Amino acid sequence: MSMPIKVEGLTKHFGSFEAVQDVTFTAAAGSITALLGPSGSGKSTVLRMIAGLEQPTAGRIWMGDDELTAKSVQERAVGFVFQHYALFRHMNVADNVAFGLRVRKEEKASRDARVKELLELVQMTHFAHRYPDQLSGGQRQRIALARALAPRPRVLLLDEPFGALDAKVRQDLRRWLDELHRELGVTSLLVTHDQEEALELANQVVVMHEGRVEQAGAPADVYNDPATAFVAGFVGAANVLHGHVVHGHVHLGTFQVPGADHLEEGAAVAAYVRPHDVRVTEEETGVRGRIERMATLGWLARLSIKLSGGETLVAHVPHDELGGAKEGDEVWVDLRSPKAFGIESDSAGSAASADPVNGQGVTSPVA
Repeated sequence: MSMPIKVEGLTKHFGSFEAVQDVTFTAAAGSITALLGPSGSGKSTVLRMIAGLEQPTAGRIWMGDDELTAKSVQERAVGFVFQHYALFRHMNVADNVAFGLRVRKEEKASRDARVKELLELVQMTHFAHRYPDQLSGGQRQRIALARALAPRPRVLLLDEPFGALDAKVRQDLRRWLDELHRELGVTSLLVTHDQEEALELANQVVVMHEGRVEQAGAPADVYNDPATAFVAGFVGAANVLHGHVVHGHVHLGTFQVPGADHLEEGAAVAAYVRPHDVRVTEEETGVRGRIERMATLGWLARLSIKLSGGETLVAHVPHDELGGAKEGDEVWVDLRSPKAFGIESDSAGSAASADPVNGQGVTSPVA
């Protein structure tokens, strides 16, 4: 039976380095919770503490009403899937899947039936007698997942499970894992640095940065209503504009937008705008800009637009909303739902965000 996982005030020191600081969240029973953050944010350390592979310096871990904090790995009844599979190279597929059952000294008939069931579940029945080095990366990860599921864990922990795979295989496995989870309903914690992976798979996203939780919530809430500047810049692509609060409005160079009620007059701000929230229109609204680059991907145009005030924005615009505009044309540009955050004055000069057109940074300084 799936169980909720709750961590309270989880902290971990490695010598003088504080890798995890006061982390608290609950993973609902039967759901997928993604721990999302850049390398070094502490997400894998949190997962290892939940698994019992690391002991917390402070804090508590619960599975339902059962406190796990001081319990051994074996007592926690969790399944763990690593990025690099960790399969036994000298064992064939069936023996790898059966390993945990053999350790628990299950009878052979029961063990064989469970292995058969799992190989069917992960669509690897015909590979039972092959060895790991005879499998592709995606196939190895399916076997690693089957092995983790074999002892019927109450919680499944996945540490960057698709990180070593190429983009197409990752997409295929994400869809497959989503279908598998819907069938099994086991509580799952997924560590990833891939925002798309977290937003696509998870019921809840816990965004971590420098050992702390920046925000936890439903994927749509984290994406559309970021709680901090870090979340706004990390979860999904964003343009960044800098400016100041003047008479209750955020002045971002060429733009003036509402949304400064929570900020003091004169405060330096950074505003984050999703590429799909940059409106390009023939109507005389917003400010003027010139399309400097245009990339086409099916129905979508990805534009790099130089505004009259010197700022550069990236926009994602459906072709049927462009009205025939092309590279070199001048257009009217407006912003939907910019998210403004106060910043230190000495850092208000410039900022960078991911550029979905060519992968380069977009810097939008505003005096």
